[in-house]
Amino acid sequence: MSDTDLVPAQLHQDIRNRKVVDWNGAAIGHIDDLFIDEKERKVRMLQIRAGGFLGLGERHFLLPVDTITNVTDAEVRVNETLEHIVGSPVYDPKLIAVPTQSAWGPYYGYYGLSPFWDNGYVYPHFPTSEDETVRRDRFIR
Repeated sequence: MSDTDLVPAQLHQDIRNRKVVDWNGAAIGHIDDLFIDEKERKVRMLQIRAGGFLGLGERHFLLPVDTITNVTDAEVRVNETLEHIVGSPVYDPKLIAVPTQSAWGPYYGYYGLSPFWDNGYVYPHFPTSEDETVRRDRFIR
């Protein structure tokens, strides 16, 4: 999103710079960027920046928007554990400037989610602190 003039169709979905916490409340990092599909203007992936100091030692993770369980003004809670996210496929924003479906596929597979381009896919609701927190019928790995 940062490299384009795209914005989400619903502006409340711009959740950049918010802290990301896992299922257990452990801090993962911050949302550094959002990947929006051009056709529907919907957020598809979160780019999370974690660790490091002055850019040294930091890591980036891609996380499908479908993992979000709650959004507040300060943080985004996801239905994954820190350990599982750390073990996700490697993502380097310097090597993949504009991810495509083929680049996103491994992340959907890793998290056990159907990709948005599959038939029957339903875009997730962005739960907010005013909503009842959504708990998916998936177990923690």
